[in-house]
Amino acid sequence: MSSSVIREVQFPKQPALQLIYDTAPIGLAYLSPDCRYLQINQRLTEICGISVEGHLGHTVRDCVPGLASAVEGIVRSIMETGEPVIGIEVYGQRPGYNDERCWITYWHPQRGPNGNIVGVNVAAEEITERKRSEREIRGARDAAEAALQRLKEAQDSLVEAEKLAALGRLVAGVAHEINSPVGTSLTVTSALERKTTKFAAEVARGGLKRSSLNEFVAVVQTASLHLADNLARAAELIQAFKQVAVDQGYLERRSFDPGELTRQVAVSLQQELRKNALALNVECQPDLAMNSYPGQFAQVVTNLIKNAMVHAFPHAKSGSINIEICACGRDDIEIVVSDDGCGMSADLRRQAFNPFFTTRRSQGCIGLGLHIVHNIVVSRLGGRINLESEPDEGTRIGVIVPRVAPVPRDA
Repeated sequence: MSSSVIREVQFPKQPALQLIYDTAPIGLAYLSPDCRYLQINQRLTEICGISVEGHLGHTVRDCVPGLASAVEGIVRSIMETGEPVIGIEVYGQRPGYNDERCWITYWHPQRGPNGNIVGVNVAAEEITERKRSEREIRGARDAAEAALQRLKEAQDSLVEAEKLAALGRLVAGVAHEINSPVGTSLTVTSALERKTTKFAAEVARGGLKRSSLNEFVAVVQTASLHLADNLARAAELIQAFKQVAVDQGYLERRSFDPGELTRQVAVSLQQELRKNALALNVECQPDLAMNSYPGQFAQVVTNLIKNAMVHAFPHAKSGSINIEICACGRDDIEIVVSDDGCGMSADLRRQAFNPFFTTRRSQGCIGLGLHIVHNIVVSRLGGRINLESEPDEGTRIGVIVPRVAPVPRDA
């Protein structure tokens, strides 16, 4: 490069500017339009390991060949547009080191007295540590998100397991309920069979008396009444179980009467209620109709009743659970499940719907009952839920859901 050209594009001789170059904590350089270093400070020379004197008058391609194409493209853009280029990240390795370094650079045109661009000022700040921290944060975030996804999958599995366990408990309860009327019917049938055999033998001997005939007729009438009552009871239980069990598919949408479905659920839980000395009272406004998901509606009612059974009456205390279902405006249904049990403190109320929160873990509870209720009410039935409770004053859980359930987002 000729001395006349160097003089034309030489670094501006300003003491204040030179002081900035010498003391700046960031890298600074001044490039000619053909990408020669006209000035550079000690900080910037760390990129390529060449001294200040080793840079001056030499091109970027001579000093930092790995960055030459990028630098030449930036300078060419500034010469053509006259606009600065800022926030460009530059990556490279220092001589003698294997670790990659990163700098963020800012490029501004230097204009001469007549307004033409005579050079480019470059500022470079090393951000290697910041980039390393960002990578570590991203890695930690990705690991946390992966762990959260695994936790959600495990939680979903537990929720499904709890639903299956609830259905299993329902089957056991209904089986126990059915066993009573069927067992009574078998006993009556056996007694009637013995009486019939005795009566037939008496008829065969030809010594039938009017008193024996009247006695046999009375026995048959009594047995018939017992059989009819007990078999009707068994049929009612089977029908209730069939409806609830069919609805356990949770995806079937149909029209149903919420009061009737609630009574069917109540029937299936009678054995557990009696075992715990609890009374269940159901009051439903007649002629309510819903077009929704009966399986999930039944799951909500079941979980609310069982939650009260397990948590509201500790130490085998007797009590009552009340269910009221009525219209709420023109478009909604309100289901209120209340009890006269032990109630909840403010701390328990705040955590009641949290997954895996339970006050009965030692008794095998895993704390998903109310969490499942909340998810079903909000996500599937399109409703809202409210809990009111005070210590020793019982608990009231109100659920308001639309008569016509919204179309699920995943449909």
